Amino acid sequence: MLAPRKYLIQTLGCQMNSHDSERIAGSLDAAGYVPARSGEDPDLIVFNTCAVRENADNKLYGHLSFLAPLKRSKPELQIAIGGCLAQKDRGTIIERAPYVDVVFGTHNLGSLPSLLERARIEEKSQVEIKESLEHFPSVLPARRHSPFSAWVSISVGCNNTCTFCIVPALRGREKDRPAQEILDEINALVDQGVTEVTLLGQNVNAYGVDFADREAFAKLLRSCGQIDGLERVRFMSPHPRDFTDEVIDAMAQTKNVMPHLHMPLQSGSDKILQAMRRSYRSERYRLIIDRVRTKIPDSTITTDLIVGFPGESEEDFQATLDICAELKFLAAYSFKYSKRPGTPAASMPDQVPEEIVSERYDRLHALLNQTSLEVNQAVLGKELEVLITDIENGRAQGKSRDFRLVHFELSKSARPGDIANVKITDAKPHFIFGRLMNIRETRGGLAFESRKAEAEENGVFLGVPQMKSVLLK
Repeated sequence: MLAPRKYLIQTLGCQMNSHDSERIAGSLDAAGYVPARSGEDPDLIVFNTCAVRENADNKLYGHLSFLAPLKRSKPELQIAIGGCLAQKDRGTIIERAPYVDVVFGTHNLGSLPSLLERARIEEKSQVEIKESLEHFPSVLPARRHSPFSAWVSISVGCNNTCTFCIVPALRGREKDRPAQEILDEINALVDQGVTEVTLLGQNVNAYGVDFADREAFAKLLRSCGQIDGLERVRFMSPHPRDFTDEVIDAMAQTKNVMPHLHMPLQSGSDKILQAMRRSYRSERYRLIIDRVRTKIPDSTITTDLIVGFPGESEEDFQATLDICAELKFLAAYSFKYSKRPGTPAASMPDQVPEEIVSERYDRLHALLNQTSLEVNQAVLGKELEVLITDIENGRAQGKSRDFRLVHFELSKSARPGDIANVKITDAKPHFIFGRLMNIRETRGGLAFESRKAEAEENGVFLGVPQMKSVLLK
């Protein structure tokens, strides 16, 4: 009997990509593959790619160049490329790296096992890119990263036309899942020991556009609040255009919806927002944040920012600095503008020189570090409830309800998935330190313990097996 083939997955991209990697792993498991454990050589390497920024392209092709000699020495090794970059580049990937066995897109994740088999039989690279979804991807099996925390897709695709973004062209127009189907999935996850879910969508608060219900997302949040055993609900990522008072009220009035909002801003300049085709202006953004903080006083805000969008002047950039200093984000994911072929922004005049973009990026980064530190210092001496995510050598880390990364020493037994009350003693820009006060055992901790025992007994890999750097040397 032949030994099962072992796989590794390298995820490049957003939470949606990470969730897709869980589905890719689940499909491979169902086809008889097994995860490669630490130190084992894989028979299959899968790259699940992003195409939002040029750096993602460079990462993929850099990885592939490192793998070329490994493929020559081990021709039976298979390499597969999926995700947004595969949807964008298609056959170009095979032209640049002819040793790649399979290229598959964002709409046919479940096709990978059959494509791999076809590539083996025909001894020829397989490229299959579908233009639209045949089935909502949630119908695919999944190997989840965590026993106690899970992503749940409520929609895929996006109807916005931001001039810098290629995602709608790759993920398609928005498709919404029926609310009952979403709630059934969450209930099933809770039965498995999951205590935290994150609702995912390209534009999560536009949920309901397919069935013309503007309040559908607020209703969904409230329905999550009725699920026994579900302790934490988060969502990513909303768009200011579609953010309503009903959603704010649902967040404030639903106990298990966390007091954290990730709201992409992109720029503080109204001129640049208009050029980006973002359909809101800075004052609208400020009003949303003010309403959230009024209704949910203990809430934190994180955001996305782009530096150096075409036509950005020093005055425009200063407007971004000003709003960041004013609103004091817990964290901001800031990026240098990346020209993406096929987007309107790529052909806009007045592209900002790289040296100016870099200088502005450094100034923004310095300001964000300062404001993040101030936000974290505001909880010194306070006690926060922390969901433990990792434990190593007597130290634990986890996320507070308001999305702060918390580190603390363990003075009593605990498991990932348990809840700790931690008194905050020190603050840094990107994390805080605290002293453990007490531990509450949870269903999530029991789920982790159960899966860990299964792994030790049967050699089952705990999560989605990610590529180890040794393969790239």
